[in-house]
Amino acid sequence: MDMRIVLIEDNAMLARAVAQALEADGHAVDWMACGLEGSEFLAREGGDLAIIDINLPGRSGFDIIRELRARGDALPVLALTARDGLVDRVGGLDAGADDYVTKPFDMEELRARVRALARRRGAPLAQCETIGALVFDRQARSLRAPHGAVALSRRELALWEALLDHAGRVVSKPALCDRIYGTGADVEENAVELLVSRLRRKIEGGGVQVRTIRGLGYMLQPQPT
Repeated sequence: MDMRIVLIEDNAMLARAVAQALEADGHAVDWMACGLEGSEFLAREGGDLAIIDINLPGRSGFDIIRELRARGDALPVLALTARDGLVDRVGGLDAGADDYVTKPFDMEELRARVRALARRRGAPLAQCETIGALVFDRQARSLRAPHGAVALSRRELALWEALLDHAGRVVSKPALCDRIYGTGADVEENAVELLVSRLRRKIEGGGVQVRTIRGLGYMLQPQPT
C-alpha cells in the first residue's frame, strides 16, 4: 500500500536515511525539519501517515500530535523519540500517537512499524463498538447501556470518545483538555476531573470503569468479573 508519508525530523542525516528507506518501499515522503512548519503542513495538506520526532524546534512532537487529535484527525502517527523513560513513552501515546520507535532504531524495525500502521489504516472502522455492556455508535455518536440510552452532554461525549479511542491505555489530563476544549484553551485540569466524575455516574452498571492512574491520567477498561 503506497502512501504519502509526512516526516517531521530535525536530524537531517537521519531524515534522509528514513526517507530513502521509505521511498524504496514505494512511498512518497514530505520532509520537514521544523515542528511549526510540519504542523502547518499537516493542517493544510494532510497525508496518509506521519512520522514525528518528539524533540523538535518550533513546536514539540507532543503538541503536533495533540493538535491533530483535537481537530478530529485520525491520521496514523509513529512517534520518534530519543527518550527511554516510561513517562515519556506513555506521554507520546497519550498525546495520540499510534506507535513509537525509540532512537537509535534499526531501519527494518521502522519499516515494519510503518507497514503495521498501513494495514491498520486500511481496515474499516466498525460503526458500533462494544466495551463491557456498553455499545457506542460512532456515526450517530450515541451510547447505549443495557437499561437504555445514556444521555451525554457534548463535553461528556468528547471525553468518552477520547477514552474509548485509547481504551486500555492511559490518557493524560492535558491530552483530554485538548480533546474536549481545544488546543490551548485556558481550562484547569479539575474541569476534566468533574467531567470524569459525571461520566462515571452515567455509565455505572455498564461493565466499564474509568480508572484513575495517579500522576498520569485516566484509563477506560472493562470491569473485572
